[in-house]
Formats: sequence, C-alpha cells, structure tokens
Amino acid sequence: MILNKKTIFSSILFGLLSLGAQAAGKTYTEDEFLKSFSGKSSKTVVEVLGQPNKKEVSVKPSNANAMLAGKGKESSKPVNVEMWYYNGRVNYAPNKTYKFTELTFVNGRCMNIAFFNNK
Repeated sequence: MILNKKTIFSSILFGLLSLGAQAAGKTYTEDEFLKSFSGKSSKTVVEVLGQPNKKEVSVKPSNANAMLAGKGKESSKPVNVEMWYYNGRVNYAPNKTYKFTELTFVNGRCMNIAFFNNK
C-alpha cells in the first residue's frame, strides 16, 4: 500500500490536533494548578491552557488618584489588571471540578488564583 503525501500530511495534522485538544482539556488538582501558574506570565499561561473562556479588565474608580494622594501615596506607573476565567480545569475531589478558575494578572504576571462554583 502506497500512501501519498496528502494522506501522510493529513494523518500528521490530525495527530497534532488531537494532542493539542488533550492538553487543552487537562484538569489539575488545586496544588498542581497553583504551583504551575502562580507568578507565571500571561504568555506562559496561554501556551499551556490556551485562550481563556472569558477575560475582564479591571477599571480604576474615577476618584482613586485623589483618595491615594490624600493618604500621601501617588501611583507613578499605570497598573494593568486583567482577570482570566477558565471553566472546568481544577478538581477539588474525585469526580468534582470547580466550574470556574479565575487568574488575576497584574502587568502580565499571574498574581492571584481563585477557584469557585458560583459567580
């Protein structure tokens, strides 16, 4: 049986897509997830988990600078805060998975991770 180039290419492509789908659907224990992603860059998280199901950007209240200046603190650098949400990625008991995992990124680094079932 002789395979043509198109068949070989299709087989390889299908295999790679299957591996990517398996990695994207991997679940972690709480400790594994915390050790794997705490302090990591957003680029690293996307490489391992893929794109999040949902992203939110934190909005600074309009009077925040006045409040901080009144306490003697003034921010010199802008801070970019994003929350990324992944669904069904972390197990907390056998056959039980948190519905949502929230990763909070401050200037591109994962600074906080939360697991929850209600939002």
